[in-house]
Amino acid sequence: MMPAPSRDRNLHLFLAAMVGLVFVGSFIGCYDRLTWALEVFPVVIGAGILLYFYGSFRFTPLVSWWMALHAVVLMVGGHYTYARVPFFDWIRDYFHLLRNDYDRLGHVMQGLVPALIAREVLLRNKVVQNKRWLFFIVVCICLAISAAYELFEWRVAVATGARADDFLGSQGDPWDTQWDMASALIGAVASLLIFRRWHDRQLDSLPLSGEIRR
Repeated sequence: MMPAPSRDRNLHLFLAAMVGLVFVGSFIGCYDRLTWALEVFPVVIGAGILLYFYGSFRFTPLVSWWMALHAVVLMVGGHYTYARVPFFDWIRDYFHLLRNDYDRLGHVMQGLVPALIAREVLLRNKVVQNKRWLFFIVVCICLAISAAYELFEWRVAVATGARADDFLGSQGDPWDTQWDMASALIGAVASLLIFRRWHDRQLDSLPLSGEIRR
C-alpha cells in the first residue's frame, strides 16, 4: 500500500514540532521538577508508541490534532501544576469558584482523546464491527484508563508523601478521584457523540480500509 499522503506527513511534522516546543518550554522554569516529570511522562510514552508504529499505523488528522492538544494540556499542567494554572485562577476568581478547575479539563481530555484513539484502533483493526457495541466498549476502555491513572496517583502519593500533593491536585476535595473519573466519562461520551460522523468520514477516506503500510 502507498504511504501516507504528503499533506498528512506535513501535519504530523507540524504537530510534532509544536508538541516538542511546548515540551521544552514546559520544563523551563517549571514549578517543581518531580511534578513536571510525573505529569508529562504520558506524553513521552505516547510519542514513543506513535513513532514505533508510524510505519504501519498513522492516525487520522482529527485524532492527531486531539492527541497533540491533549499533550499540550498535560505539559501546561506539568509546568504550573494543575492547581496553579494562571488562566484558571482568573476563572476561579471571576466566577467565585471554590478551586482552580484546570485538572477537570485535564480529565475531560483523558476521556475525550482516548475515546477517539480507541475507536479508531478498534474499527481499523476490525476488532469491533457492531457500532451498537462500539460506543459501550470505547466508554469502558476510557473508564478503565481513568481508573488506572487514579491508582497510579495513589501509589505515587504513598511513595512520595506530601511531595505528591501538587501531582494529585485535589485541592482539599475529598471527592476529587470521583470527579476525575466522572470528568473522563463526560469527555468520552461527548467525544463519541460530537465527533463520530467527522471521524467516520476521515476513516472512510483512508486507503484500503484505513490501513497504511510501507
